[in-house]
Amino acid sequence: MVKETRTFAVIGLGAFGSTVASELARFGNKVIGVDRDERRVAQMANTLQSTVILDTTDEQALREAGIDRYQVGLIAIGRDVEASILTTMNLRLIGIETIWVKASSKTHHRILAKLGADRVILPEQEMGRHTAQMLNNPVVKDYVSLGNGFSVVNIEVPERLAGRSLADLKLAEAEGLRLLGLMRGTEYFEPGLTDMALEKDDRLMVLGRRPELRLFGDRL
Repeated sequence: MVKETRTFAVIGLGAFGSTVASELARFGNKVIGVDRDERRVAQMANTLQSTVILDTTDEQALREAGIDRYQVGLIAIGRDVEASILTTMNLRLIGIETIWVKASSKTHHRILAKLGADRVILPEQEMGRHTAQMLNNPVVKDYVSLGNGFSVVNIEVPERLAGRSLADLKLAEAEGLRLLGLMRGTEYFEPGLTDMALEKDDRLMVLGRRPELRLFGDRL
């Protein structure tokens, strides 16, 4: 099955915006990078399919640059809250289907949500929670929040459990937790292999609510 290419307009090419734009392009998507700063645009010219120097608070300028032909807009403008808000309004006016916006504060977040942004991101806070989760329990190597209290965690099997079986972890007895599988290097194993012997550095993918996941991680 051929992956459908999506089109993205990334507005604001600071550290956050340029990283997202580069990764989206690496995944094979059509990406245009937009910024008022000529230097930032020049730095991304060889990475992205197209770049443009543009004042995105000007609706007509957005249309003339063809931004209205893109499916998704990511507004990664830094500290200029007014420019971020006006750009969000303009992307909605020119018909961008999906709009994600980086916010700099909770107040900024609330305003953007009222304007109809599909998702508002607070990168520092989200990364702070992510880091705290992993610092709190060293066996948790990564996690993804799914909303409504549920997360998927990537738990590294400690050396003391090497040789034990998946069944010994007694996941079935931990209410609300579900093993999604086990990764050994780049190899994936189905969750039903309960008699499989664990090895140090195996990674368990476990779904559940945060309190139960925390207790399970502490038990390991």
